[in-house]
Amino acid sequence: MRADRFHRCVVVLLSLLLTVPIMATLLYSLSQRWEATILPEGLTLAWYGQLWHDERFQAAFSHSLLICAGSLLLSTLIIVPAAFVVCYRFPRLDRWMNVLILIPFSMPPVVASVGLLELFAAGPLPLVGTPWILLGSYFTIVLPFMYRALADNLRALDIVGLMDAAYLLGASTPRAFLLVILPNLRKGLMASLFLSFSFLLGEFVFANMLVGARYETLQVYLYSLNAGSGHFTSALVMSYFLFTLVLTWLATRLSRSNK
Repeated sequence: MRADRFHRCVVVLLSLLLTVPIMATLLYSLSQRWEATILPEGLTLAWYGQLWHDERFQAAFSHSLLICAGSLLLSTLIIVPAAFVVCYRFPRLDRWMNVLILIPFSMPPVVASVGLLELFAAGPLPLVGTPWILLGSYFTIVLPFMYRALADNLRALDIVGLMDAAYLLGASTPRAFLLVILPNLRKGLMASLFLSFSFLLGEFVFANMLVGARYETLQVYLYSLNAGSGHFTSALVMSYFLFTLVLTWLATRLSRSNK
């Protein structure tokens, strides 16, 4: 009984520790004024209305959505076939792939950004300042998450048996992959895409150093509001948090359904 009470107290304290800052930010974003009083002086949705009518915010949000969607599309076209080939044709390469996908974690984003600036600031491919350089940078970020999730999903399938059955029915390898293997990866792939999308939406270092205000993303826009109204910034933070929360919830539902 004592242990059970202790565990409950720990869970409650941890929940309060995580919830109180979020609720305080939400309340501040809804307050008209909150300076020298314990509670805010009136509640309003004006800050959210001002935020969602701001053309600069709309542009930054659309830029972030386009970059994230493009990066995930590129990652899907490359990582899904690569994971299938490794798991089906060359299973011995899986341990080397596990080492390869950890390379992005070994290099901090600041260091990687400096190297990319040196490579693509000039020369035959001057990509610095364009959204194209973010596509490649974000690909390296989502590579470990997507490959690991897809590899685990493929191991749970009887790939050899499914492919042999497809061959007996006259299907080629690409057709068997598209019509047999890929539908079995749908839920796991969608879960990894949603999680990767919520992670990329909060990326700041690559976007700020490689592109900055020339193709302003949501995090760069948020950084530029440091000297502005705290209520307006809180409304932006809560909008971003709720959007990410919905994506994470969808990914969790898909992951449970896949299991």
